[in-house]
Amino acid sequence: MQIKIDQLIRSKRKTIAIMIQRDGKLLVRAPLRVSIVHIQHFINEKTDWILAQQEKANAHLVPAHEYKDGEIFLFLGKKIPLELADPQKIPLILGSSFCLKRSEQEQARQVFTRWYQEQARRVIASRVEYFADQYNLSYSRIRLSSARTRWGSCSSKGTLSFTWRLVMAPQEVIDYVVIHELVHLEIKNHSAAFWAKVQEYVPDYKKKRAWLKTNGHLLELGK
Repeated sequence: MQIKIDQLIRSKRKTIAIMIQRDGKLLVRAPLRVSIVHIQHFINEKTDWILAQQEKANAHLVPAHEYKDGEIFLFLGKKIPLELADPQKIPLILGSSFCLKRSEQEQARQVFTRWYQEQARRVIASRVEYFADQYNLSYSRIRLSSARTRWGSCSSKGTLSFTWRLVMAPQEVIDYVVIHELVHLEIKNHSAAFWAKVQEYVPDYKKKRAWLKTNGHLLELGK
């Protein structure tokens, strides 16, 4: 059986590394000059491990929402039910429940995605600005991504990127991810010095990391 490579990233690294993403896809990182034949042979030797990890990942996949009355959606860590409303001028409104305009039900996924992106831009930008000012850290800009397996990143030019899905997580978890990336402005790696600085700002950061590891697959609108 030949394992399918879903994403191959080549770089100046010296070894081949494999990673099973939250959606079960296989990510392979390989040196620039290593042949695809060698890469495939390396993967084939790991078949049993890869299949076992993909099975675990698939077991955690969130089923696609049907956007019906009573379905639960996450926002800032809170479980909020959906209510179909008619008439309603705005496609989606958040009150004690998510009120979705009934005529928008067929394109509800796009409506929710746009709403989450707008909220993520507002919430994350405000927290980045707050912590950057508090800890005297300077960044160039903030970018939103649609990443499913990477909560945030920091570029060499000081651009901070965050997935809009992060806005589904509790506020304190969002704050941890924001601070994590802000610390990368000063310390580019994940050395002991980096984690010491993160812990200085977020004493219980390990708890926040554990929350993401356990619940990260829930920050999704489903396949």
